[in-house]
Amino acid sequence: MLEGTASTTARLPQRHKMDLNAVFPGIAVLLWWTSATASLEPFDLLYESGVEAFYRTDYERVVYYMEEALSSCSELRQTKVRCRLKCRDQHPFDAAQADLHFFEAVLKRASCLNECMEKKVGSQSMHRVSDDVIQDFQRRIPYNFLQLAYYKLNHAEKAAAAAHTYFQANPEHVEMWHNLEHYKLLDGVDESSFFDREARPHQQAFTTGVKHYDKGDFDKAIEFLEEALVEYYKADVECRALCEGPQKFDEHEYLQYRPGLYRNIADHYTQILACEHECVRDLATRPGRLSPMENYLPLHYDYLQFAYFKVNKIAEALESAKSYLLFHEGAEFMIDNLEFYKEVLGQEGAPRQEAEWYIRRHRHELEVLLIGTDNLGVDYTEPNYWSNTGGREDVNRVPSGTDGWLEYVPISERRNLTLEQERELKEGGPLLYDEVQLVLNSSALNGSQRVLFDNIITEEECVELKSVANTITIAGDGYRGKMSPHTPNEKFEGATVLKALQYGYEGRVPLKSAQLFYEISEKARKIVESYFMLNSTLYFSYTHLVCRTAIQGQQDHRNDLSHPIHADNCLLDPEAHECWKEPPAYTYRDYSALLYLNGDFDGGEFIFTEMDAKTTTASVKPKCGRMVGFSSGGENPHGVKAVTSGQRCAVALWFTLDPVFRELERLQADEVIQSIETGHQELILNPKDEL
Repeated sequence: MLEGTASTTARLPQRHKMDLNAVFPGIAVLLWWTSATASLEPFDLLYESGVEAFYRTDYERVVYYMEEALSSCSELRQTKVRCRLKCRDQHPFDAAQADLHFFEAVLKRASCLNECMEKKVGSQSMHRVSDDVIQDFQRRIPYNFLQLAYYKLNHAEKAAAAAHTYFQANPEHVEMWHNLEHYKLLDGVDESSFFDREARPHQQAFTTGVKHYDKGDFDKAIEFLEEALVEYYKADVECRALCEGPQKFDEHEYLQYRPGLYRNIADHYTQILACEHECVRDLATRPGRLSPMENYLPLHYDYLQFAYFKVNKIAEALESAKSYLLFHEGAEFMIDNLEFYKEVLGQEGAPRQEAEWYIRRHRHELEVLLIGTDNLGVDYTEPNYWSNTGGREDVNRVPSGTDGWLEYVPISERRNLTLEQERELKEGGPLLYDEVQLVLNSSALNGSQRVLFDNIITEEECVELKSVANTITIAGDGYRGKMSPHTPNEKFEGATVLKALQYGYEGRVPLKSAQLFYEISEKARKIVESYFMLNSTLYFSYTHLVCRTAIQGQQDHRNDLSHPIHADNCLLDPEAHECWKEPPAYTYRDYSALLYLNGDFDGGEFIFTEMDAKTTTASVKPKCGRMVGFSSGGENPHGVKAVTSGQRCAVALWFTLDPVFRELERLQADEVIQSIETGHQELILNPKDEL
């Protein structure tokens, strides 16, 4: 990780000390108070009024009510945190106290909390909000209303901020993506307009610090990473305080759960501890994501130890290295770095105080939780807890070739490298069919696991399949009934293999044409499997005959795409240059292919991009018999440019290496083909979509 040698004669600055009073409970610095209000208006009522104003198209009132609702929700949260911390400090629990004194402290804390909350926000019964409204605020739905209201009121920069805020938590929302692209073209809107109004300070500072780190600006990286740590520990305190509310026991209604005094207390407190323990994952999870950032808190100390080394602050580097080892004992790369720092300084040093305190607390927390594991049915002894995602640590670093030290590699680069190593990616296998022509390989397409073929099918077969498409496809995507799943400026029509065979059996299209659809999809599968030299069978995950038709009168000044930039098996995060392999993405898909049936239309080019979803690395103009194939992960973000006139038809194919996720309709189609070939007269067709 360390490059070169460090000077042993450089004067060392004073060691950085984090003020524990600024980050841990029981400290007055945390308990700042806003001006008292007689009563805080419930945010669910404000939200309801905003929605009603929206449907009346009273956009000024929409803005007023939605902004007030967001403010009220935030103030209520902060008040809960401040009151709970204040009352906890004033009435602590002493483990040595007798039962009577313990319950006296409980009653006093409850009284303190009631008085504090009602003084700040009014009657607490006013703020009992339904789960549906809470979920809307967690999903940032108010910002969706706000962005349109601000746009209607000609406040483009505020609309852009609201849209950006909403999109961060809902990256799959295609319409909002289009709105953001539109806002970028408006007067008064610049890059600074696109900021996350709900950004979590600890994540924002960490991201900024990493950006400076990657640029080699280590002084700035240290500044923001230190800020990120302070904000993280503050956020941890707040998260734990918010766990003290009512708990929902599995298979029990909270208010009806009466197992007895001590059992009730034990179950309730165990649930609170479980909630507090989950704060580790909550604080490491970005908006709109289900999975936490890998190794999040320890990674702060990893970045810091190397950044301090680069600016020749070896004492601070040693502190950070020892702090990292509190989370990951025995990490060889860090032990090597630590030995180097100790040799330079001539002293042992110690971990940072806040890290020691935090680790001690979590160890005790785990010990207590293990006592209550039987009640919860949860195993808190899983290995590698701090890595969050459970990934192996030994694949997170690569040799730098500099004197045996290890050099830091950004997470996204490490993940892609590891996938390539694990999958042993290859290409250039036999094409299987004499007529098939290899046009461009991965290198020519400026990426990995990409290929372009011509002559997969003939002109006659293209005409035949396009005729089938125009007969059997229906408005919508062909399986979920969405009229415009990607853009309202094009008509989208689709159909499955099984539907084509059903129409063929019923005589609504030539049966041989329906069989052709089935056969050419199988041909495409074999070509992809062979060319990428896969060691196991590719199975169909989904097969789709799809046409996109430009809608007349809606093509002027289009700035959207026919299909936005995405990856097929993960959620693309352009800002973080990450692709999150989690639902709702089809994480089991491994390879994809698109076989084009025509090229007599305007626009509609298929494009590969960088992870930023902006920089085009390759563009493919469709034509009859042309097929593009590629691996389905974050290494291959892609999309389709707007179809501005005419109709674009293709066979879209997705494949998986896992037979568990085979396409159900494909299995039924296999049976239909077998029945046809064996001359069975009666077919049972039950189209069913696995998606």
